[in-house]
Amino acid sequence: MSAPDGRRPAHDSSEAPPAGSRRGASVTGVAVLGSTGSIGRSALKVLGRQRERFRVVALTAFGQKEQLEAQVAAFQPEFVGLVRGDSSNGWRRGAECLVEAVTHPDVRIVVNGIVGAAGLEATLAALQAGKRVALANKETLVMAGELVTRTARECGGEIVPVDSEHSAVLQCVAGHPAAGLQRLILTASGGPFHAWEAERVRHATVAEALNHPTWRMGRKISVDSATLANKALEVIEAHFLFGLPYDRIEAVVHPQSIIHSFVEFVDGSVLAQLGFPNMELPILYALTHPERVADDGIVRFDPVAAGPLTFEPVRTEVFPALALGMRAGRTGGSAPAVFNAANEVAVAAFLDGRAPFGRIAEVIARVLEEQVVTEVSSVDAVLAADAWARRRAEELLRCS
Repeated sequence: MSAPDGRRPAHDSSEAPPAGSRRGASVTGVAVLGSTGSIGRSALKVLGRQRERFRVVALTAFGQKEQLEAQVAAFQPEFVGLVRGDSSNGWRRGAECLVEAVTHPDVRIVVNGIVGAAGLEATLAALQAGKRVALANKETLVMAGELVTRTARECGGEIVPVDSEHSAVLQCVAGHPAAGLQRLILTASGGPFHAWEAERVRHATVAEALNHPTWRMGRKISVDSATLANKALEVIEAHFLFGLPYDRIEAVVHPQSIIHSFVEFVDGSVLAQLGFPNMELPILYALTHPERVADDGIVRFDPVAAGPLTFEPVRTEVFPALALGMRAGRTGGSAPAVFNAANEVAVAAFLDGRAPFGRIAEVIARVLEEQVVTEVSSVDAVLAADAWARRRAEELLRCS
């Protein structure tokens, strides 16, 4: 894919056969990071239906040993890694297994479904090895967008987004000159609280925050959707994926989650990608881009069943995390990494019952106010900013 300003943040797939294409009887080797999470499970459903094209070479999980055992039995990968927990199966253990999985010589595509900052080093390792990264780990680009996209350009790696919003943009811009792109409008479901009054939102419970109206996701991303921090992460990600300035990337609440993004061109034309809320389609497209392949397991679109589609402005006064994240993106440098780290710590505290829902944005805002913005030209610089933000967020939470 090429960025709209003419940069190449990813390997230009027009110069080589599509990663999902077959050469004779060969199939493409895939590594799935976070295989027991929501993205990982969806990816394995797709890969299970596309065995004539793809072979699961490597699986990694963070600690769900029994689920991983079932996946290993079903796919018989050559490499298995468990980040946390003991295993007597001969699997690789520890965080280093993520990099080992993506650099396996038989892996050509890496599905990065890890949640949070833990996915950064694996993404960089895959790109350095010239591989395609089907990226669902948006924190990778939020923390170190310049570093990651530069690595892809210099090493021949390729980033293809898995997030439904960015997949939608990629599908809409395919075949259009980069100079013709004017504006991106990312849709947000609004989460479970999009119509709630501000005071009720501040005191929402964990169960309420996890009860997403349209998507079934992991706990952390469900809370991010409820605060709209997730949309801030996606705006930053879109900036790096498609090369547009922040004043040309917007968000709008679309409770039905049918339209995943709008793309406006310089002549005023607008394209949108539609589909029922299901991650299997964007995963399939990330595996096969720019080719499209048939898959009988994908839910077909029915405009009547989709029902009326509505749109609402974002209530930034009720959901301040979106504005905080976008401001961090505009600030640049280490600010997005600080935003991401503070958010991860605050969300974990909420899920553990140590902080109310309304405290999440307050902690993020305070950490951003106190930061000293630095350049992020290396992984060490990114991780230093991340570590400082985590320490400061924890201190604030202990004092509240």
